[in-house]
Amino acid sequence: MSNPPVADVVEIEQLLAKYSVRMTQADVETVMSEVFTADGTYSAFGATYTLADFPALVAAAPKGLYLTGTPLLELGEDEGTGAQPLLFVDQTNHHMRMGWYRDTYVRTGEGWRLRARSMTFLRRHGGADSGKAHDPLRPEPGASEQLPEP
Repeated sequence: MSNPPVADVVEIEQLLAKYSVRMTQADVETVMSEVFTADGTYSAFGATYTLADFPALVAAAPKGLYLTGTPLLELGEDEGTGAQPLLFVDQTNHHMRMGWYRDTYVRTGEGWRLRARSMTFLRRHGGADSGKAHDPLRPEPGASEQLPEP
């Protein structure tokens, strides 16, 4: 659809704003319950993580500011894709990571939600990639399923 309904564009922009603000505030529960679909995934570092893995992945990552730009959207009736620029600033040292998200959206009974989000990082050498494992505490996908019950 070349000109999606303005209401859909605004709803998705607010959804993505909720992701950025809540991630900046370390409110992972809201991101999981109000931004992603129940079967949502996040991809980075050459791996895809389910929502079961998302809290451990976020816990292993630096905390800071998720500064995002206006998304470029391609929307159909109930599904769509998009891309959104990101500048992440580490709270402790102000080092930056930049790149963009690629998203898949789906309309649910609760409104538009992210079904999949993947990160591409822009590198100083001029290239771009999905990232490299940078923290030994970063869990592998499915690791949360292997943890014993408390």
